[in-house]
Amino acid sequence: MLRERALRDPLVLGGVVGDVVDPFIKSAIMRVVYGDKEVTNGTKLREINVANRPCVTIEGRDASKLYTLVMVNPDAPNPTNPTKREYLNWLVTDIPETADASHGNEIVPYECPQAPAGFHRIVFVLFRQEVQQTVCAPGWRQNFNTRDFSAIHDLGLPAAAVYFNCQRTTGCGGRRFSGLY
Repeated sequence: MLRERALRDPLVLGGVVGDVVDPFIKSAIMRVVYGDKEVTNGTKLREINVANRPCVTIEGRDASKLYTLVMVNPDAPNPTNPTKREYLNWLVTDIPETADASHGNEIVPYECPQAPAGFHRIVFVLFRQEVQQTVCAPGWRQNFNTRDFSAIHDLGLPAAAVYFNCQRTTGCGGRRFSGLY
């Protein structure tokens, strides 16, 4: 039964588990809202809708619990040839459980996702921190690796994750299915 549930998980179906993170058990509630649009797995948003950073909140009651938020594009520069996988769009540490990301320490400023061709998965990954720590900004945004970042900073598996599909503001086109999911 656990295997059946995992196969229906939108993070598995969308390839986020595998491309960005390893399988994990959700242990926190994270809400991501752009304007009046709450992100749920697979939501379709255009670049114009995500130009400004979202409100990311962590539900809970213990302000002493801290989290790290990583936002990446595993489909950069395009889904059929993601040579810049994972592109780091945003990195915030020390977010209290009872607050939103604006109360954390922004290590890498928010950058609007770019989707020059096709649909790009934009993934928010939330990690529970065991301690407050100093995190330095990586020297570049392209080819960031969420798993490596987690290992280096001893963050373990994610506490939560959500993704949306981003498309350029004009035009159409979609994510091409390669059969590898």
